[in-house]
Amino acid sequence: MEYRQLGRSGLKVPVLSFGTGTFGGKGNMFSKWGNVDVAEATRLVDLCLAHGVNFFDTADVYSGGASEEILGAAIKGRRDEVLVSTKATFTMGSGPNDKGSSRYHIIKAAEASLKRLGTDHIDVYFMHGYDALTPPEEKLSALDHLVQSGKVRYIGASNYSGWHLMKDLATSEKYGLARFVAYQGYYSLIGRDYEWELMPLGLDQGVGTMVWSPLGWGRLTGKIKRGHLGEGRIAQGGAGGGPQVEDEYLYGVIDALEAVAEETGKTVPQVALNWLAGRPGVANIVIGARNEEQLTANLGAIGWSLTSEQVAILDAASHRHPAYPYWHQMDFDERNPKPVKW
Repeated sequence: MEYRQLGRSGLKVPVLSFGTGTFGGKGNMFSKWGNVDVAEATRLVDLCLAHGVNFFDTADVYSGGASEEILGAAIKGRRDEVLVSTKATFTMGSGPNDKGSSRYHIIKAAEASLKRLGTDHIDVYFMHGYDALTPPEEKLSALDHLVQSGKVRYIGASNYSGWHLMKDLATSEKYGLARFVAYQGYYSLIGRDYEWELMPLGLDQGVGTMVWSPLGWGRLTGKIKRGHLGEGRIAQGGAGGGPQVEDEYLYGVIDALEAVAEETGKTVPQVALNWLAGRPGVANIVIGARNEEQLTANLGAIGWSLTSEQVAILDAASHRHPAYPYWHQMDFDERNPKPVKW
């Protein structure tokens, strides 16, 4: 297993982490993701650790807290062997303060997550979304308090726009508060908007990238082909809440993936994950699985490299013309070099 530095921190993380959105299966969205119980979760954790994947990602809203509880049970007795990240911001109750990034909600949510996980600390604590109603200094001072108390080791942001992230980084610098070391965001071969602003921002500011949904919300598992949705989550109506993708664009990327997969002797998802592992600033890719077979297959995404020609094929198939002002900035590349070719 390859380990990479997480942003501008001293923490080393494996290039793959295991996402536990499939744990619990409670609610309309998460019931379509999977319903892994404690016994299966324990086996998945065993398999991850055997392959050097010692980083596990969850969130309080995953199955209404059940994901955290199941993960906590699965790592019981071996907490010192693993890294755990979780998230807060989204609604976790019926009260007006049971959401957002207020000091009230952050402290309450962190304490609840610690209890469900059965641990005394969270290794990386993410704000799951941006709360424009809470002043950044209130949010960041609350997070700094958690860091200073030892209940949180590092903090990160998820699903922020570029200016959201930069505003919070500037606030941390201004007041000497704990600073985001990681950004967890959507990035895949069929979702490359991340490259326009968030990627160069992360590289400039020392914020490492953790990628969620690296297989495009289940579209790049190899089950979907032209005119055929397969039998996965998308076929079961699981596209809701995720990124939308035009069919022809999706099929064009899948065609390229299949060609490279045949050439390399790897599977479509392994090629898609390997492509991501080679992108600038990517410290970690969050993979998910409903069972040991899926997890074993995804673990085969690392330990080898695509050729530059194969990367070029995938880049060309997945290319999108950027939105303004990014397309305009392309004309001044000599003074604004980009991490990747748009």
